[in-house]
Formats: sequence, structure tokens, C-alpha cells
Amino acid sequence: MPLAGQELIEEIRSTEVPYGCLAVWFLGQASVIVKGAEVTVYIDPYVSPNPDRTFPPPAQPEEITNMEVCLITHDHSDHLDEEALPVLAGLNPQAQFMAPAVCLERLEALGIRKEQLTAALPASETEPASGLKVIPVAAAHEQLERDEQGHPKYVGYILELNGVTLYHAGDTVLFPELIEEVGSRKIDLALLPINGRDYYRGSRNIVGNMNYREAAEFAATSGFETVVPLHYDLFAGNAENPGYFVDYLYRHFPEQKFHMMARAERFVYVSAQAFKRER
Repeated sequence: MPLAGQELIEEIRSTEVPYGCLAVWFLGQASVIVKGAEVTVYIDPYVSPNPDRTFPPPAQPEEITNMEVCLITHDHSDHLDEEALPVLAGLNPQAQFMAPAVCLERLEALGIRKEQLTAALPASETEPASGLKVIPVAAAHEQLERDEQGHPKYVGYILELNGVTLYHAGDTVLFPELIEEVGSRKIDLALLPINGRDYYRGSRNIVGNMNYREAAEFAATSGFETVVPLHYDLFAGNAENPGYFVDYLYRHFPEQKFHMMARAERFVYVSAQAFKRER
């Protein structure tokens, strides 16, 4: 059984991550925790209880006391958790938060101090913690939307941490600029949504993402060393069978490495490229 609650947080805190590795914990939907070089990053921490969830949060907001950096991809409630974030900010007063510019006023209203907030602007590189470089990438949650200043309303993130380059796509469909931008970088570990989109979900105002075929093609043609599927498991009306993703890779790209994460699993990724660079 995976750990939960305070035991999960203690596992994260006690996990030592050698150079060239990242430890990743999967909380469901697009929520992950990434640790490397003694830096702990939460991406889209959605940990509030909700009767529509297919399983409860692996950790409650009041148990999370190890957050150094929090990256928010966009303002939907399963990514920007209005119930949890004030608690997380209170328990982690030194944490740095990054989100699309359109989200910053909302985060301030939740009690996060202005000095803790950074706008996620594509083509910019920031270092919110020692040894961590974050590069936002514009995303299109079905549409490539921008605010009045021209900043994207949805983003993904490229993290350079501990000798590993990780890409978390957030919620997005594929479009040429995204494929070119991310494909131009040597991504070791990519975390991609696979739940797709269709007319009937759209009619219920459920905004979609790339599907499992697109995610598999994206990973293989962009040269991602390892790919992990996300955003398929938490809400019954917006789910996908991750086995389809695995089967598609097996049939069409059998050399593409992937990992399917169990709930609250600790996955330690080891980058062969990082070890080559070190030597």
C-alpha cells in the first residue's frame, strides 16, 4: 500500500536524491511532487476533498509542511486549489509560487504575499530555489489564450534540477510552437496529460487536452527519454484508460521508455544523460 498523510510527507522529506536523479510522487490528476538537490517542488497541488474525486487526496493540506516551490499551470480548480493554497502558504511561509500572470491577483487574495509570487512568462528563466531553474512554456487548454498584456493564461513548466530536465505540460493540446519549443530541448522526463477531448465533454464545459495517441507521438517524436501519463484518473466524467497509452506506445514506439505511476507512488528517475555529462 502506498503511504499517505504524514507518512507520505516524511517519506518525501527523508528521501535522498543523488545527482542525475529526480524523485516524483503522483497525487492524482496533474498534481505531482518533485524532489532533487534537496529542493521540493509541488506542481498543481490539488489536495482538497471533493465528493466527485474517485479517490481522496494522498495528503491533507494541513499535513504538507515541506513545500519550497509551488508551480501553478492555470486557474482551473483542480490545478489552482483555492481551499488548499492558503493553508499551504501558511504552513510554508518561505515557499515561492509561480503561476500565469492572470492568476497572481487571485493568489494574493488567497493570502499569498506579493513577494512570494512570480509570473510564469514564457522565454524567461527564473531560479526560485538554489539549484532549480524554471522555464515556463505557453500551453493551449484547447485554445491558446492570452491576457490583455499578451501573457498566456495556461502554461507548462520545464524544470532543470539536479542534472535532470523535466517537462510538466500542464493542461494542453498540441500546437506547432509547443512542439518546436519543447522538442528543441533535451527533455529527460516528460509528464503529459492523456485524457483528450470530445464534443460531449465540451458540451458540459469540460475543457480538454491532448489524447493518449497525441501524447505518445509527442513523446516519441520529440525525443523525450521517459514519459509519464497524467490527468486521466481523478474525475469519472473526464477520465481515460492509461492502458491505451501504454498499448499505443508498445505497438508503435516500442523503444520509447515510459512509467505508469500508482497513486502516491515514489518514482525515482535516473538520467543516463546526466551521468554522461558528469563524466
